[in-house]
Amino acid sequence: MQNIGIPVDTTKLTFVCVAPPHPKITNRETGEVKVDREGRTVYQVGLSVSNEAGRIDLVQVNVPGEPGVHVGQIVTVPDLIARPWEQVIRGEKRQGISFGASTVLPASAVQAA
Repeated sequence: MQNIGIPVDTTKLTFVCVAPPHPKITNRETGEVKVDREGRTVYQVGLSVSNEAGRIDLVQVNVPGEPGVHVGQIVTVPDLIARPWEQVIRGEKRQGISFGASTVLPASAVQAA
């Protein structure tokens, strides 16, 4: 499967931070932390996302650098991209969707700008 990015239209979605940002670990055995091409630490942020119909899902969003958000904040997710993935681990095929964005911002900061 080719790892292409699919832009996500967030205009009708509401995001709430439900898990604090933490560095993304690429190797659990060594504790190696993921960095992007510019050498910035990649952070994962746990978010709930809801639509106008009231459907709620939980997603982990990867962002470069530590976002200044905390649990309970309503946030915005600029440049959200969904990337389908698949891999084989111990003979078992797994697949899913990962999410990345340029940052995660408190919604109040965006409204004030």
